[in-house]
Amino acid sequence: MSWLTADEPPITLPRDPAREAARRELSKGMYHQNDPSWYERALDAFWEWLDKVFGAASTATPGGTLGLVVIVLAVLALLGALWWRLGTPRRAPTSSAVLFDDRPRSAAEHRAAAEAQAAQGHWNQAVQERMRAVVRSLEERALLDVRPGRTADEAASEAGSVLPAHTDRLHTAARDFDDVTYGGRSAAEGTYRRLADLDTDLSAPGPPGEQHPSTASTARNTHPGAAE
Repeated sequence: MSWLTADEPPITLPRDPAREAARRELSKGMYHQNDPSWYERALDAFWEWLDKVFGAASTATPGGTLGLVVIVLAVLALLGALWWRLGTPRRAPTSSAVLFDDRPRSAAEHRAAAEAQAAQGHWNQAVQERMRAVVRSLEERALLDVRPGRTADEAASEAGSVLPAHTDRLHTAARDFDDVTYGGRSAAEGTYRRLADLDTDLSAPGPPGEQHPSTASTARNTHPGAAE
C-alpha cells in the first residue's frame, strides 16, 4: 500500500466479498502443508471418544479410575479362568460331509486300514476307517442300499431300522465318527475298540441283529459286580 498517498482514502471492501477473498486465500495449498492427514484426524477422534467413555465410566464407578481398573482386571481374570477351564471352543459336530470318499473300497479294505492306523496309535483315523467298514459291510450284505453321499448319521438311522437290537450302538458309533471327523475331538483307544466290537457283532454269521458272544461278553464285563 506504499503507493497510496496520505491524501487518498484507504481501500475498503464490503464484508461478504472480503470473507470470500479470505476463504480463497486460505484455501491455497501453501497454508495446509502441515495439516494432519485423514488417518491422524481419525485416530485423534477415536482417542477423544475413548477418553470420554472411560471418563464417564470412571465417574459412574465406585472408586473412580482405580475402581474401573480393578473391575476390568477382574473381568479379564474371569475370562482367563473360563478359557483355562473350558479350553478352546470347538465347533459343534455335523454330518454335512459324506461318509465315503470317491474311491470305493470293500469292508475288508476299510478294516485293514483301520487296524493299521490302530497299530500306530492313530485312533482318529482308525475310528473313521472302522465306521466305514461297518457301513460298507452292511451294504455288501444288502442290509443297506449302496447310496453315494450317505452320512454317518443317516447310515446309523437306516441300519437301526433293520437291526433294532443295535440301534443305540450304531448311533453312538456315528456320533464318535462325527466327533473326530467334523467336531475337532480326539478319539481314545476305547472308542475304537467299542466300534471294532460293533463291527464284529454285525459281521457275525447268523440272522441280522442276533447277538454275538462278544456283545454278551462286553455286557458282562461292564455290569456292576462283574469283577467280583
